[in-house]
Amino acid sequence: MVNVEDRILVVGGGAAGMIAAIMAARKKKKVELYEKNEKLGKKIYITGKGRCNITNASDLENIFANIVTNSKFMYSSLYSFTNEDTIKFFEELGLKTKVERGNRVFPVSDHSSDVISTLEREMRNLGVKIHLNTEVTCLHENAGRVTGIALANGSFVEGSAVIVATGGLSYPSTGSTGDGYRFAKEFGHEITPRYPSLVSIHLQEEYAKELQGLSLKNIEVTVTAGEAKVSETKVSVPETSEQEQEKKGKKKKKIPEGKELYRAFGEMLFTHFGVSGPVILSGTSILLPYLNECELIFHLDLKPALSYEQLDARILRDFEEYKNKQFKNSLEHLLPQKLIGIIITLSEIAPDKQVNAITKEERARLVDCLKNMTFHIARFGGYNEAVVTKGGIKVKEIDPTTMESKRINGVYFVGEVLDLDALTGGYNLQIAWSTGVAAGRAVAEN
Repeated sequence: MVNVEDRILVVGGGAAGMIAAIMAARKKKKVELYEKNEKLGKKIYITGKGRCNITNASDLENIFANIVTNSKFMYSSLYSFTNEDTIKFFEELGLKTKVERGNRVFPVSDHSSDVISTLEREMRNLGVKIHLNTEVTCLHENAGRVTGIALANGSFVEGSAVIVATGGLSYPSTGSTGDGYRFAKEFGHEITPRYPSLVSIHLQEEYAKELQGLSLKNIEVTVTAGEAKVSETKVSVPETSEQEQEKKGKKKKKIPEGKELYRAFGEMLFTHFGVSGPVILSGTSILLPYLNECELIFHLDLKPALSYEQLDARILRDFEEYKNKQFKNSLEHLLPQKLIGIIITLSEIAPDKQVNAITKEERARLVDCLKNMTFHIARFGGYNEAVVTKGGIKVKEIDPTTMESKRINGVYFVGEVLDLDALTGGYNLQIAWSTGVAAGRAVAEN
């Protein structure tokens, strides 16, 4: 028989849950992990396009700069278990890592399954009891302290502490269906509005579909505020009904038209409905709060390394080389083939016009098209593709050193269930590792 006072229960077998279980078990505690899926780490498996970007190797200042929401809350846990500690942790368990562009850290094997098997193997070596296909329906408490968990099969499991690592709402097919929010609310925790974050962008312009599959590097994206929206024309943002209730009656300041809301340099991809890629995903994390407040205007600079004057000079040189050609045949060295037809249409220059007959005014329009290709954002992608959930359990109600609830003793919340999110690049998984370690260590010491 296991002494209930020594039994730690972990709800959720993702990144935060598994590392929390390992840290508690390393302190000689009896740990049981409950996962409602048939296997562990289903979300880890699909991260980084199946390669698993486990963390980012940049300095901590950059790590904090890339945590979009409540970065100060992460000071204690991230300094206690840094990105360097994450790399060392996996290396010591036999998982070799490598650093790629943007300081992204991946397993050398390029297989996310190796990350999962490394964690699972360590848990089993430490004696962690893993329960798969086992759903936790609620947490029980008595006199302000947790006493255990109830399972979907009707049974009750006693424990001295519970670590909730159930994830958010992103990729619901992996089991992230918001269970942790429900557990937290039952103990009086406030849940901030939640949105799918790090998603693709849907564009209004039909011609964007013609660019499907076009990948662009070294471009600059800027998003500015358009006209303010009225309530009747709000773009739908997936929310819970309670969030909609919270918003009623609240007045927000009008966002000045033309205000720059986001700017980034990097890579992007045109899809069958709009755009995706690193600069797009990161942008949605920043732009989510504005989506229902104003139109969002998407500006694409295809040649950010060149000023208007420099680009005009470059085009003049090309035109001199192609002076006897038609305009439609003069842009091959300047643009990818898929873009040429669209740019010709947007520039309003006749495609059959001789290059040597193009006027200065027409050339200025062409330069503007290349430096400021403009689209209108229709909406963002949903939870089915979201890398992370924006919003969650209010962190002011959580001890940042231990991750323990300030409302109920013995309950710890870690990972995506908290109101913490970051940009792409391994930062969100680092949040999971750091908060999971903090809880695993604290629960063993307490």
